[in-house]
Amino acid sequence: MVTLAIATILLVIAVPSFTDFYENSRSEAASSNIQQSLFMARSHAISYGATVTVCPRSGSTCGTDWIDGFDVFIDVNGNGSYDSATDQVIRKIDAFNSADFIKTSLKSISFSSEGMVSGTAASTSSRQFIYCPSSKTSSNSKAIEVSITGKIRQFSGSLSCG
Repeated sequence: MVTLAIATILLVIAVPSFTDFYENSRSEAASSNIQQSLFMARSHAISYGATVTVCPRSGSTCGTDWIDGFDVFIDVNGNGSYDSATDQVIRKIDAFNSADFIKTSLKSISFSSEGMVSGTAASTSSRQFIYCPSSKTSSNSKAIEVSITGKIRQFSGSLSCG
């Protein structure tokens, strides 16, 4: 009986901290995946001397919801949209956890052969991706910001996907 009581107390204390640990780990992994994909897109743009675009996936075209995954591709005509006849996908990122949220104003983000942000993302004032695990106001949210020069950085703090 005493053992059962101790086990119950430990469970009541441990479960919330495991949930927080799991959300933080999931957020860290997902935001790192986004950041690494952006690094790779910029690197390929410079290496190949071509425009490389990252956009959310919707079947075989660019979609609107980043949580469904995204593609990194060589954008031959530089229009910021995937054209299956000419563009070459160099990386596919699968969908993220369906209980999570990604907030961004970007429909796509392209890097020029100089490594700078180009296309419609260049004229946008905010080039941020905010990843929120489980709720739009999670304390474990992480953000990735891309400067006009192509510098990519990750940060956390008081972030919201609302």
